[in-house]
Amino acid sequence: MVKPLGNLISLLFFTVLGLAGVYVFHTHFSTDAKLRELEDQKKQLENVVQRLSTERRVAKILVTAQSRDAGGVLSTTLLWVEYARDGSTLPARSFIVRGETVHIDAMVIKFEHDFVRKNDPLRGHSIALFTRAYGDAESPATAQPIDTPGAIPDIYRDADPRVTEFEQELWRNFWKLFDDPAYRESKGVRVANGQGVWGPFKKDLLYVVSVESDGGVNITPQPVEPIYREALKNRPG
Repeated sequence: MVKPLGNLISLLFFTVLGLAGVYVFHTHFSTDAKLRELEDQKKQLENVVQRLSTERRVAKILVTAQSRDAGGVLSTTLLWVEYARDGSTLPARSFIVRGETVHIDAMVIKFEHDFVRKNDPLRGHSIALFTRAYGDAESPATAQPIDTPGAIPDIYRDADPRVTEFEQELWRNFWKLFDDPAYRESKGVRVANGQGVWGPFKKDLLYVVSVESDGGVNITPQPVEPIYREALKNRPG
């Protein structure tokens, strides 16, 4: 009877050992799977944060000339430059404004956060249309337009017809988005409103106007790079 009992004990021992191995195996790989899941969630969150912190539209403004008239009012000539999505330079535009501070107005459309989180191809980031530039010695009603009213800004033009059609409708119906909650909801829009930035502009600085993915409009003065300074020397004024 000793031998069968020994066999039984051995069988039980190896069964327990096997179960323990299975448990350790599953625990190890379940932990690995959980860690991979957490890592994926972390990467998704980092992508959302990156999209929210990335500036999607950037314009650079140079002061090419400044002078005062007989009444002492300052007149400033601005050169507005932007880059297309492929990195090429869009046609530069020039504006003359009067006053001590320059105002840049924009219409901004912010989409629901879930579209940003999912990197939706149509609504994965905010979009903006720069409406006008003017000085504080002028009336906003007579300000010079920057982007074409109701049209898609060149920076947003896309080969995908879905994007073109969708954004065209939004700009055509911007003020409906502003005051019609049901229409905003149907387009996945969280906020549609006007924003503006302003400040004194000087010849020795480069002004970067940017729109962040979450809809904030910023203006940041920077030193003029030598290549710009050399180009400005050859311009009148």
